[in-house]
Amino acid sequence: MIRAPGFWSADPGVLAGLLTPASWIWARITARRVSRPGTDVGVPVICIGNLTAGGTGKTPVVIAVLEALVEQGVAGAHALSRGYGGTLAGPVRVEAARHTAAEVGDEPLLLSAYAPTWVCRNRLTGAAAAVAAGAKVIVMDDGFQNPDLAKTLTLLVIDAEAGFGNGHVIPAGPLREPVLAGLARADLLVLLGPDQARESFVRGTPAVADLPLVEGTLSPLQTGMPWAGLRCFAFAGIGRPDKFFATLRMTGAEVVEVRSFPDHAPYPPALARRLLSDAQKANAQLVTTEKDAVRLPPDIRRQVLTLPVRVKLTDAAPLLDRLRDVYQV
Repeated sequence: MIRAPGFWSADPGVLAGLLTPASWIWARITARRVSRPGTDVGVPVICIGNLTAGGTGKTPVVIAVLEALVEQGVAGAHALSRGYGGTLAGPVRVEAARHTAAEVGDEPLLLSAYAPTWVCRNRLTGAAAAVAAGAKVIVMDDGFQNPDLAKTLTLLVIDAEAGFGNGHVIPAGPLREPVLAGLARADLLVLLGPDQARESFVRGTPAVADLPLVEGTLSPLQTGMPWAGLRCFAFAGIGRPDKFFATLRMTGAEVVEVRSFPDHAPYPPALARRLLSDAQKANAQLVTTEKDAVRLPPDIRRQVLTLPVRVKLTDAAPLLDRLRDVYQV
């Protein structure tokens, strides 16, 4: 696991310029790949993706879509993931009681609480396994740049605060493909972030005005946990750890120390025990994200609090309308 280079989020500099020729090659390869027609597996496929490397809030959006389908009375929705970070090639249906994050990845473990969830390195093979098991709708976590499956509806998730970074394609920047090329293939944009950040992003990115837009925030799930005044030692290995730390502070918790790790970073027993020891020395409660918690050794996990976050949309109507179009096909 590696961290995103700092210059990806800053104004393009010398290093980004030197890497630009490699970015052109990356962009051309991606363009050829996504131009291939996908295979229709016989059921609608809803893809939740993004344009940048790193976390934008895709998995919480997948959860929101799965919950919306249930609320709309749609049966048979299955989740599909590549299982990033896991060792199992699949196809395999995730069972939280049997599988570990090291086997299937952290995000599929979370999704399995909301719907039957499949992991497979080959998304077409994974989708076929889900359909054979009774899936009527497939909700795919990531895969926007993967052409294997024909997509019925594509949601593009954007972090309003991070935006598109320095605007360059990998390796000169965080983009998986050029912005306009990606927007042209999206059906709906999901813009997440504080009100001011969303307003600033929309003003500074005129191209998004041509697509239906749903806006929202990632907010702490109300569980009854009395966070206010609690001394917390927070750690996170996600795309943007600082965003989690800020969310924890929003609850009123006293965050006395933080530790950041790369996205999907493993927590071997020695590291997990050191984090717990450091928290105890600080006379603080060890706190992390749901995604990080499933990567902890079970004996340590029981001593760590998690702060769940969920997507809260300002107006869900455009999304619900698109979902109705999908399952009425």
